[in-house]
Formats: sequence, C-alpha cells, structure tokens
Amino acid sequence: MSWMIWGGAALSLLGLSGIVWSIIAVWKAKRANLTDEELRERIKKVMPINMGALFVSVIGLMAVIMGISLN
Repeated sequence: MSWMIWGGAALSLLGLSGIVWSIIAVWKAKRANLTDEELRERIKKVMPINMGALFVSVIGLMAVIMGISLN
C-alpha cells in the first residue's frame, strides 16, 4: 500500500500548490489597486480553482491515511 501513500502525498502537494497559486493571485489582485467590482471579478475567477485545489488536497490526504491504515 505504499503506492497509495506516495500517490496521496503527490495529490496533496498538487492541491497545496493550487492553493498557494490562488493565494498569490488574489494577493496580486489586491495590490493592483483595482476598483471594487474588478477585484470581485478576479476573485470570482480564482475561487473555483481554489476550491478544486482544496478538494484535490483533501482527497490526497485521505489516500495517505487509508494507505497508512491498510499498511
């Protein structure tokens, strides 16, 4: 079951990189001195990526826990 642990770790890292990317994207948008409406639009575009990355990260962590439990 070590493949499940390593695969889950890879998924978690992929999800974490997506979360970090979305944090940086929103941070850059806030520093760009946009109007309130433009800032809302940028955040709306980043939000699905953030939620998807969070989902991938959680699935990866669950795979790690399952792999450890079954090992």
